[in-house]
Amino acid sequence: MSLLGNLITQVARSAMDPEDSKRNPVNQNINPRRTGGLGDILGGVLGGSANSPNNNQADNGFGLDDVLGGLIGGNGNQRANTNSGAGGLGDILGSVLGGQTNRSGFGGGKGMLVAALLPMVMSWIQRNGGLGGALSKITSMGFDNQARSWMSTNEVNDNLDPNDITRLFDTTEIQQVAAHTGANEAEVRQGLAELLPEVVNQLTPHGNLDNESEANQEIDQIVSQISSRLGTLK
Repeated sequence: MSLLGNLITQVARSAMDPEDSKRNPVNQNINPRRTGGLGDILGGVLGGSANSPNNNQADNGFGLDDVLGGLIGGNGNQRANTNSGAGGLGDILGSVLGGQTNRSGFGGGKGMLVAALLPMVMSWIQRNGGLGGALSKITSMGFDNQARSWMSTNEVNDNLDPNDITRLFDTTEIQQVAAHTGANEAEVRQGLAELLPEVVNQLTPHGNLDNESEANQEIDQIVSQISSRLGTLK
């Protein structure tokens, strides 16, 4: 069972959808705001309601076969090496991002933006000592109420204020994602403010840190697979 399988495969499907750039275009004038639930950008990509309770259920990859078929069928030279579990998810996400990198110009929508933000969020958790360390840092910065809502099984995510994102993520990283996806920096900050809570939500299906070791191992595997896949596609 993969903790992040449902989230990653849904994001990958949206990123690969040729209609995503029309349905959810990037580089739009937005009013960055603190949201609840999936929020504005993530909610638009996943098609969820911002008022829905957290649904942090482990999943082995919703629509995984469809995603694989799209990657392999859409490009005969782009083969997803899908090991079972989280490793395959890293291959999928790396292939999606590699396909965008190899395109001329920017054609992705917010699905591609969120796909680019996923490795950024997972790497941030890694750098801060894993899931427990990341949550400790977040709570020490005064976001303890928000963090509790992310782990809760019956509350909507109380997301971060996009204006606080630069307290957690490096401005250079934000600028790089904006440049690679065609989004503006306000959209990147809004996306991070909504995606980090949902990643924590998915990594804590029981509302606590009982499965922290599993969560950290999955993050390590996915990030490693993404790095390997992007290196192969260069």
